[in-house]
Amino acid sequence: MWIDTHCHLDAHEFGSELLQVAARAQQQGVAMIVVPAVERANFAIVRDLAATAPNACYALGIHPIYVPHATEDDLIALRETVALAMHDPNFVAIGEIGLDFFIPMLCEPAMRVKQEHFLREQLKIARDFDLPVLAHVRRSQDIVLKHARQIRPNGGIAHAFNGSFQQAQGYIDLGFKLGFGGAMTFTRALQIRRMASELPLDAIVLETDAPDISPSWIHPGRNSPEELPRIGAVLAELRGLELADVAAQTSANARAVLPRLPLME
Repeated sequence: MWIDTHCHLDAHEFGSELLQVAARAQQQGVAMIVVPAVERANFAIVRDLAATAPNACYALGIHPIYVPHATEDDLIALRETVALAMHDPNFVAIGEIGLDFFIPMLCEPAMRVKQEHFLREQLKIARDFDLPVLAHVRRSQDIVLKHARQIRPNGGIAHAFNGSFQQAQGYIDLGFKLGFGGAMTFTRALQIRRMASELPLDAIVLETDAPDISPSWIHPGRNSPEELPRIGAVLAELRGLELADVAAQTSANARAVLPRLPLME
């Protein structure tokens, strides 16, 4: 069985098909799909989706791309929503949170300050509720790591990790796992494939980030959690391991870093 640790199953690209997509993923052996929120407006959406799809659970957070329009009231609402969600067995983490220094508008000085403020406040929520985080670290691995070292959430996942071995070790030392997905399937992605091959296997979790970061065989089409087993097969090939061993270890890693994950039948 497989665990997709990061999938935006509520995205508009899935339309009315999202429950069928989740069901097809389950038929492919994807026993659990973690669906992170991205803004206050979809907190209830991801919660209700997880209550409806038997192989879905959810996280709550404000994504850095949504920070420009977010307010302090959204942070207050997040803390209040998390407090209530602690009683929900489908709620697993704070996410998706982090920093994005790839999009030019988000790199403007005032927006960098706002992003870091929202990251710190959400890390504090994770710390206060003893929760892991799903961290967006695009072009920002070191700065996210700096804030996580200062505030110390209960571990988490560095989503779509594309850093150095030194940065990877920094996250591992904080109790994080590193998320690998569709980018690893491209033969030209030499650094990501080297990381996936050489990092300790117990530090790696698998993800699709669907509908984004589609693997090589469907790029640039819509990604789906159904693709996770084939992405896992690429990891197995890179490491020279049996597919079943990669499935078992990455699922165990996901469960270790996300201890609230619902039990799989």
